[in-house]
Amino acid sequence: MTFFRKIGLALAFSPRMKALLLEALRIRSVWNSELVLIHVGGHGEDEEKLLSGLLAEVGVNKSELKVVWRKGKPADEILAACKSEKVDLLIAGALKKENLFQYYLGTVARKILRKADCSVLMFTNPSENPKTFQNLVVNAEDSLFVDDALHAACSIGVSDKSNWLHVVREIKMYGLTMSAAEQRSEDEYDALRHSLVKDEIDNVEKILQRIPHEGLKVNIKMVSGKSGFELVKFAQRKSADLLIVGAAQRRLSLFDRVFPHDLEYIFADLPCNLLIINPRNGNRKEESHG
Repeated sequence: MTFFRKIGLALAFSPRMKALLLEALRIRSVWNSELVLIHVGGHGEDEEKLLSGLLAEVGVNKSELKVVWRKGKPADEILAACKSEKVDLLIAGALKKENLFQYYLGTVARKILRKADCSVLMFTNPSENPKTFQNLVVNAEDSLFVDDALHAACSIGVSDKSNWLHVVREIKMYGLTMSAAEQRSEDEYDALRHSLVKDEIDNVEKILQRIPHEGLKVNIKMVSGKSGFELVKFAQRKSADLLIVGAAQRRLSLFDRVFPHDLEYIFADLPCNLLIINPRNGNRKEESHG
């Protein structure tokens, strides 16, 4: 199944532009997608020469893709281009904090994630020799797009012949808290905890049964505490190269996305490349939940 029919690449004339373009070309080949380059800034003879030189360097004919030139505020114009071009996946680069080996999402990236109508893939360290994603971590929290996040994770894992797909789900602790308040014995408490873990694993397995993932090794990991913090630490321990999270719901009054505080932790210190799944127009919703 083609998850991303049209891919947009937010392209700036920066030292990383070649690497980002090559990463986008690899993703395009996986999904057999259309590719749209989106540049916000100056557009003249110099910019055309720079782009033509870049495309020639990577062996791509300009006729193979579309270029959209826009002027204005970067986030607003990138979002407008994605909407007008009906982009399913926007690819962009995250930032590295000066003098620190730490990648994070700046104000432009955060605005894009909160307002984008499409999925967004942020590369922390794009390479001019793109590699497949071998260790995937997907957040299986109860959210609007959890099924879609799992679908995307499995599809990427199968396509890239990944080593592992780690599915992370938080244990809801209120049941244990209530049990402790009832002054149960330690054995009863442990039994209840094991029962809660089993129930959550069963919930994840039921979803996975509906998703093709033949040949993909899957590890279901239960965590407790702050889910964003635990996701980052788990992704770091597993040397993940892609973290997949379902998009947050919108705040209706401002048509904006509200990411839980735990997920804001991820944005502040990215452990690896980040994919936020937001199927356009509820794409595949009927299949996912049917």
